[in-house]
Amino acid sequence: MSSNCPPAPANKKEYVSEVGKILVEHFGKKRYYTPEEIEQANKQTKWYNKYSCWGTSVFSSHEDFDKHHQVTGEVCDYAAMKTEMLSGMVSSSNSSWFDLSSLELSSIAIDASWLEFGDTFETIFDGIGEVVGGILDGL
Repeated sequence: MSSNCPPAPANKKEYVSEVGKILVEHFGKKRYYTPEEIEQANKQTKWYNKYSCWGTSVFSSHEDFDKHHQVTGEVCDYAAMKTEMLSGMVSSSNSSWFDLSSLELSSIAIDASWLEFGDTFETIFDGIGEVVGGILDGL
């Protein structure tokens, strides 16, 4: 993945939980948040001025993510970044993919429909297809 962004946060689950809580508190419960809203929320965390691109991959629509990166000139891959963030959230605890459908953030339950599992799984399956194709080519 080509990216001008800093490396992903080490504790993805904590980062997503904190930014998600702020987004809900300040902007209400939505399926997607704008990159500007995500940046505002990010500035209120201990990760100030870091990782907002990673937060955008999780909380914004694919279209808004791409538009934002056209304006900033950064080269980032929405599906790959979202996959990395969600994979890190699952592996950071005893969670499973199914536990992500309703993240509990303190006393606020957030609808996680914005996770767009289609984009995420499409990227994973494309990667698996390339690996399997490489193995078959070697036979």
